[in-house]
Amino acid sequence: MTRISGWKHVLTLSCGLLAATVSAARAETPVLRPFADADHVTYVPTRGGAVPKATGDLIYHGGPVITSAKAVLIFWGPSFNNAASPDYAYARTLQAFRDQLGTSAAWRAITQYSAIQLTNLGGGTADWFDTTTPPINVTDSAARSKVSSYLTTHPFDNSTIYEVFLPSTSYSSSGTSTSCGGPNVAYCSYHGSFSSAPGTAKYTVQPYPSCGACQVPGWTTTQDQERLVCHETREAVTDPTLSAWYDSSGREIIDKCVTGTPTDPCDKAWSNAVHGCV
Repeated sequence: MTRISGWKHVLTLSCGLLAATVSAARAETPVLRPFADADHVTYVPTRGGAVPKATGDLIYHGGPVITSAKAVLIFWGPSFNNAASPDYAYARTLQAFRDQLGTSAAWRAITQYSAIQLTNLGGGTADWFDTTTPPINVTDSAARSKVSSYLTTHPFDNSTIYEVFLPSTSYSSSGTSTSCGGPNVAYCSYHGSFSSAPGTAKYTVQPYPSCGACQVPGWTTTQDQERLVCHETREAVTDPTLSAWYDSSGREIIDKCVTGTPTDPCDKAWSNAVHGCV
């Protein structure tokens, strides 16, 4: 990501895709990154960039970690609750995927960090099917506003990640960079945090993976999205405010291990216990 003054870090990879991250709380050597508004988010950019070599363990930088997480899914758009639309089944499959993720082997791989626990990620407040039509270009500000809107009618929980899903008719944007569907595709999804009235809200933005840059050959769109959910949710838990677990180059737990063509819905995660990917 780029922060115009005081760049902080980081190049990462996910879903066979490059990602760049930056944080105002980090103190590593500044590194210029190609995103315009990224002092508070970690992106999952598109496939095709150079894969950074995974060397060195993750380092704890003192920030918060979510030890017993929950994930609320916010489906923004009428198609997600229209039984005649393919998005109806897409959304409910993602809910089912979320419900088992927190007790899976993929989750167990991150429990060595700051006493993170196996958990029912679906055990929080209700998911939201917001049937209003999102703008074609969903800025980060608009995504955060959607999370804030959810919190006006639901209690805030500091251990919850609020995940905003967009339909194929919309795309996400960060400055001049966009997700699938936009004019300058550079990333697939991202996680971050922002200060809301009840507390620091942790969130992800999950655009529809409708372009080849965010897809795995032979996979369905739902499988591609599951992989992005698995990546972002685990990194949002181990590095929720971009000030907890990442290596000396700024790479987060999943970014260090994504190489080649994936075969599973969840990428491997870096293990400090074995000094490698598990």
